[in-house]
Amino acid sequence: MSFLSAGVEYGLHCMLYLVHSAEHGVAEASTRDLADMQGVPAEYVAKLFTKLGHAGLVRAAEGVRGGFSLARPAEKITVKDVVEAIDGVKPVFDCREVRERCAVFGEVAPAWATRGTCSIHAVMEGAEKAMRDELDRHTLADLASRTRSKAPASHEAKVIEWFGARSAARRSTS
Repeated sequence: MSFLSAGVEYGLHCMLYLVHSAEHGVAEASTRDLADMQGVPAEYVAKLFTKLGHAGLVRAAEGVRGGFSLARPAEKITVKDVVEAIDGVKPVFDCREVRERCAVFGEVAPAWATRGTCSIHAVMEGAEKAMRDELDRHTLADLASRTRSKAPASHEAKVIEWFGARSAARRSTS
């Protein structure tokens, strides 16, 4: 089982599409289009965008041309922002204070056994802090730059064209 949900991955991919779309003048993308692009149900993406909207990371536009866009520049949205919007803030580790229940202690654990922070818990807190700091170091702009450096230039153009065609089709059917 992974610590972060699949929703975080899908949410980040959706947000990257919004970054690329905004850079190419495509104002908004619908949750249906974002879902179709990734092969997941539109209802699933809509739930993710409800969370992203509540966190102030995306904004919705109403009407035929409606959809979602980034609520602030990609340089101002961290991966941590997206993770916390979708999954909330949950601890990596939940210490059960097992050290209090050692069978050789009898009814009451000695003070030395329970004094201070559990050493296992301390390691886990350090790991959690390191993870959160790392997620906070990277922005959507960073991720967009990395994806651009991997894919051929034609790929981004195809994605933008695909979203543009979907948007135009919505406008022509209304």
